[in-house]
Amino acid sequence: MKNELLNPSDFIIPNWHAPANVHALQTNRDGGYSLAPFDSFNLGDHVNDNPIHVAQNRQLLSQYLPSEPVWLNQVHGIEAVDATNTNYVPVADASFTNQKNVVCVIMTADCLPVLLCDRAGTTVIAVHAGWRGLCDGALEASIDKACRAVHTRSSVKPADLMAWLGPAIGPSEFEVGNEVREQFIAKDANAALAFKKHDNSQKPDKWLCDIYKIATQRLNNLGVTQIYGGGHDENFCTFTQKEQFFSYRRDGATGRMASLIWLA
Repeated sequence: MKNELLNPSDFIIPNWHAPANVHALQTNRDGGYSLAPFDSFNLGDHVNDNPIHVAQNRQLLSQYLPSEPVWLNQVHGIEAVDATNTNYVPVADASFTNQKNVVCVIMTADCLPVLLCDRAGTTVIAVHAGWRGLCDGALEASIDKACRAVHTRSSVKPADLMAWLGPAIGPSEFEVGNEVREQFIAKDANAALAFKKHDNSQKPDKWLCDIYKIATQRLNNLGVTQIYGGGHDENFCTFTQKEQFFSYRRDGATGRMASLIWLA
């Protein structure tokens, strides 16, 4: 783990064909004040880290942003809020905006972060897609609400969007039970393609789940075909890439990374 404080090399900048006025970045675990097991750039204020260290880390992040991010109280649900009109910490797992310099953000430590924008650069969306939210329709609900909110002004449709899938637990490590697989397949039979039988004979009821594939399927179903990042042109795995990412499943007590997007 590096000791120096945050610098631009500590960010992952999404490699996608977004318009020039769309800005996005992904933090990792390096460059902050937090001590083990939250070392060092933990941005979560709900994980029992020293609140002074979290505040210092958020202050470090702020120098790279046009405004304070609209932080969410994430609950693994499907609620999305308009970040433009939020003056508090809402209970939600996604946010969107069509206004400049409003920063949408979600936090993760194994769950899938999904950032979206339209090809015209008029709307951005950030979605926390853990398996529960993904199964229940977090992507669909967030995209629908964002598109309806701006429809009369810019006529954004789901097919106009592109997506970047950020760091999440990878398909070789995301072990789930039959009940999780069955819930996904009940919503979409094609989800069966995202599950591989665990090759450990001691775990006959366990499967390995490719959360990137399921998110891609869900986005494709909506007409979103420009998809980048994890499962496409990046090989992210929060569980195995310990030096770079926090992982709740690996460590239990750990920090949170942020995925941020805004319009300039």
